[in-house]
Amino acid sequence: MRDDLLDPRAVRLHESAPDRDAAIRLCGRVLVEVGAVTEPYVEAMLERERSISTYVGEGVAIPHGTAASKEDIERDAICVVRNCSTCGTDAKIYKFGHHHIRPPRVMGHEIAGEVVDTGARVQVIAAIPCGTCGECLRGRQTVCPNQESMGYHYDGGFAEYMIVPAKVLAVDGVNAIPSGVGYAEASVAEPLACVLNGQELAGVGAGDDVVVMGAGPIGCLHVRLARARGAARVFLVDVNAQRLAMAAELVRPDAAIDADPVEQVLKLTGGRGADVVITAAASGAAQEQAVRMAARQGRVSFFGGLPKDDPIIALDSNLVHYRELTVIGANGSSPAHNASALRLVAEGAVVVSDLITHRLPLSQVLDGIDLVSRGAAIKVTIEP
Repeated sequence: MRDDLLDPRAVRLHESAPDRDAAIRLCGRVLVEVGAVTEPYVEAMLERERSISTYVGEGVAIPHGTAASKEDIERDAICVVRNCSTCGTDAKIYKFGHHHIRPPRVMGHEIAGEVVDTGARVQVIAAIPCGTCGECLRGRQTVCPNQESMGYHYDGGFAEYMIVPAKVLAVDGVNAIPSGVGYAEASVAEPLACVLNGQELAGVGAGDDVVVMGAGPIGCLHVRLARARGAARVFLVDVNAQRLAMAAELVRPDAAIDADPVEQVLKLTGGRGADVVITAAASGAAQEQAVRMAARQGRVSFFGGLPKDDPIIALDSNLVHYRELTVIGANGSSPAHNASALRLVAEGAVVVSDLITHRLPLSQVLDGIDLVSRGAAIKVTIEP
């Protein structure tokens, strides 16, 4: 990241800690009584409030009881969050939790904001590679075994202010937003970066017939990017006819399929099958169908992961063997993918603004997550 984007100042805020403790305890007691939270959760909130920074105006507080040093100020970046988009992962975390998250934790990992003091407009990566392991040194940052994430290991963007950890800065994970790109569009660069990684791995290119299974925001981005990469035809599949119709109205696939996808794809391709099939949904059935609709020497991208408690599918390995299929995984994105995604948006190669169907204030973040859970929206962004 360029040095001129960073010049945060640290200031100490003098607040009445006992009053803050009393307020949290009072609210916590009510929540415990109605069964919304547990007493250990309230204690964790109190510990968090005593130890983390509080943000006001143009400055950032140093954690209560500590002294600011030059090293402290230079170590992290402080951002005003201007936009944080929601995704299906947020909905899953809210409903089921996540093994990497120890509450209390601020969620949100599709982040765009403004650096405190300098006013620089920036987009922040979600997945943070360590940058020093063997995989990272080989350029394989997406499979870094030490990877951490915003909104999981560190507080994310569903907040007015946030700290961008030093680890993000060390791997060039903060990108200047190009002029003409809004904060909402910049926040969508993160999922687009994941889509870009998946299509690079699958080798999507000129003349390909591409099937995208899943008509959510990721599926829509896959359709748009496949066209930008020269695909001849793109077919969109979803079992939810309402969501499919909403997505198809926006991204205009060559065909929208809501039933019998294998049969329909084979029919559309004259029995040949698709050159590339991308499963942009957490569906084992979609993965099984993807292999059956792929053309000879086709590529199948298992882009959407399956639930941890149900990851096993029935796969006809003879199809892989005799048709010489390539089955590919795709996991997140690298910092370089994020920078490339921003350029694609800035250049108009991949339009994302019309995919944002709902823009909500921070107070309605749970409503946004509910919209995502029900498949009632394409892209929902939160604007603190």
